[in-house]
Amino acid sequence: MATLTRIGLAGLAVMGQNLALNIAEKGFSISVYNRTTSKVDETVERAKVEGNLPVHGFHDPESFVNSIQKPRVIIMLVKAGAPVDQTIKTLSVYMEKGDCIIDGGNEWYENTERREKAMAELGLLYLGMGVSGGEEGARKGPSLMPGGSFEAYKHIEDILLKVAAQVPDSGPCVTFIGKGGSGNFVKMIHNGIEYGDMQLIAEAYDVLKSVGKLSNEELHEVFSEWNKGELLSFLIEITADIFSITDDKGDGYLVDKVLDKTGMKGTGKWTVQQAAELSIAAPTIASSLDSRFLSGRERLPANLVQAQRDYFGAHTYERTDMTGSFHTEWFKLAKQSKI
Repeated sequence: MATLTRIGLAGLAVMGQNLALNIAEKGFSISVYNRTTSKVDETVERAKVEGNLPVHGFHDPESFVNSIQKPRVIIMLVKAGAPVDQTIKTLSVYMEKGDCIIDGGNEWYENTERREKAMAELGLLYLGMGVSGGEEGARKGPSLMPGGSFEAYKHIEDILLKVAAQVPDSGPCVTFIGKGGSGNFVKMIHNGIEYGDMQLIAEAYDVLKSVGKLSNEELHEVFSEWNKGELLSFLIEITADIFSITDDKGDGYLVDKVLDKTGMKGTGKWTVQQAAELSIAAPTIASSLDSRFLSGRERLPANLVQAQRDYFGAHTYERTDMTGSFHTEWFKLAKQSKI
């Protein structure tokens, strides 16, 4: 390609693909790379189908890095921990002084601070950026929490302001959080609070179903009504949607087939650990974390929590009636059911 792209993105699982398409749709040409090259081709094909968006795919890291205008800005969306370090190692070999790497995953904030210092020794800038909103948010407008190098933030501010969710009377859901791992820290706390909210909703569901004997149709109506008042929120909205989705692999409703076993990526546990370290009581979050530890071993309303996690984060779920891991496009099915 003759013209250099504005930005790059490495890591093309569902979040990475959707964020790349969002960036391209806002008018910024973007280069994409993934170690599994079929994901690159899949993303480029989606870009064509979804409006001939300016997405350019690369199968090797050197061509990928060299396709981006200087100072280069590359967002990583890979699994936290060792995969982040490996991706940095792979890409930084071809990067130059003044270039910037942004980690958009859920990472422990101290790891971000370690990496920022290591990158500074190479003359590279580094940001740890929380991304909230799941796969649908990544595609249509996430909440973004960048922290680290302010110079790096200024390199990408124009993109983030357009890509982020736009809230009436408030503007874009993005601001520079602060130095070091502050962006990841804020996202960690955000997720910890979400753990508590999801468990509270799940327990309300358990009472309504077990004591009130409400059907899924009635639960859908109750949560839809709650979402019109003081409880108006994303989590209440998707919970109402979940109760309306029928099982495409059998009879009945899908939520009843989701195994009572809830997964987690670590942010809730980190929140509780950090609260204990600072001698701050966080009983709701701690109890919700305990419930996730217990899920699969006790009768808990964990099926709803896991359905919520798959809805907003494509975290997959296990079923009660067949083996394997499954992912459902809940948002798409819910939207179809409303038409």
